[in-house]
Amino acid sequence: MDRQRHVEIDGQDFYLDLLFFHVEQLRYIVVELKTGPFKPEHTGQLGFYVSVVDDLFRREQHAPTVGILMVSDKSESVVRYALSGVTRPMAVSSYTYEMLPADEKAVLPAADRLTHALESRRPGEWDDLTQE
Repeated sequence: MDRQRHVEIDGQDFYLDLLFFHVEQLRYIVVELKTGPFKPEHTGQLGFYVSVVDDLFRREQHAPTVGILMVSDKSESVVRYALSGVTRPMAVSSYTYEMLPADEKAVLPAADRLTHALESRRPGEWDDLTQE
């Protein structure tokens, strides 16, 4: 549905990294992307965004919103403790750029370029990172 979805709550601006709607399951999916390792506070941010989507977009006939956090690295024990009291559908997954096939890596921006882009640009100011 959207990338860097803007929502305003009491005059404060927030940006959801990715917002999807699963047509068959009739549910929203919030995906948060982190370039570093998992930290327990990430679950609070993701839970906040899931609550916002539930309140602003979800309808009665929709299934509960799912939150997915993508990180570069995670400790299974830390994730287990961080999610132990969470009652909403949330998951943490790690990604590894190095595991991609060479032809897929060739069309993606390098990890350092993504990190630089995330750290140096305000939401809405996204360049085509695949171009030199």
